[in-house]
Amino acid sequence: MRAYEITAGSQGFDGLHRCDRPDPKAAAGQILVRMQAASLNYRDLLIARGQYFGGPLQQNTVPLSDGAGEVIAIGAGVTRFRVGDRVAGTFFRDWNDGLPLPGPRVALGAPPVDGVLAEYVVFGEQNAVAIPAHLSFEAAATLPCAAVTAWHALMVVGQVQPGHSVLVLGTGGVSIFALQLARLAGARVLVTSSSDDKLARARELGAAAGVNYRATPAWDQEVVRLNDGRGIDLVVEVGGGATLGRAIQAIGIGGKIALIGVLSGHTGDANPLALMTKWASLHGIFVGSRSMFEKLNTAIAANRLEPVIDRVFAFEEATQAYRHLERGAHIGKVVIRI
Repeated sequence: MRAYEITAGSQGFDGLHRCDRPDPKAAAGQILVRMQAASLNYRDLLIARGQYFGGPLQQNTVPLSDGAGEVIAIGAGVTRFRVGDRVAGTFFRDWNDGLPLPGPRVALGAPPVDGVLAEYVVFGEQNAVAIPAHLSFEAAATLPCAAVTAWHALMVVGQVQPGHSVLVLGTGGVSIFALQLARLAGARVLVTSSSDDKLARARELGAAAGVNYRATPAWDQEVVRLNDGRGIDLVVEVGGGATLGRAIQAIGIGGKIALIGVLSGHTGDANPLALMTKWASLHGIFVGSRSMFEKLNTAIAANRLEPVIDRVFAFEEATQAYRHLERGAHIGKVVIRI
């Protein structure tokens, strides 16, 4: 089969290359999926650069955690799926519901597990979900990491209700899904970006207001002003160390910060005292369980929500897709058609 690998020791996109691998087969309890599309996350850039958890890869690895396709064979004992079903794999293996077990968690696209940028992929039947019927494979391929993360932040941790205020930082995959899902829940959404054009697009998607953080460095104060002087109920914090301090200042009484990303780095000078004086909380989010994915899909199907796709690349253009994501000019998700 055709596939891509990131070479062991890779420290850049030159380590990504086309390869041929033997066609996999479904063993007992597994499904064989003909992949149709995959999407990229910021995590995938870090893996290719050798900057992800654990440093450079120690073995050649098929990249990407997010993909969708069609079941073409099932192993003995499989009951959750049939041949012809349209599915997506879960980001983590064997996290079905509740809290994950202690210790390292195995995720697609990083050792010891290959990812989905290949023609055929085998999933355990417990590590896949049916995708909403109205979605294309390209749209469904955007869901496993970014959309589940946004659902976890808003619906599980944030318990977002009509009338709540939600602040999303930036216009990448997680942030745009958070915008869409928060609007479905009846929340008022504010967005930050360094691009006025992106802020305009966010308003088209339902954001009530936006702040250009380059033009307004004290964006936390502007966010509170735009929210009628009240702090935010939930901040979807994807920036990390350099933005967390202002996110804490923007949060309201009893508010919550869903800490998701490290786009601005791992270090910063955030003072947590305001969390105490505001009776607020900081909650770490690392994607989510299969149960969260299934509930997300129920909401997507009921509302016929369409993920925002910035651009779809051909399989032969995988490296260009990585570079497009790296440039940061995108809004929503970057997809590779397989």
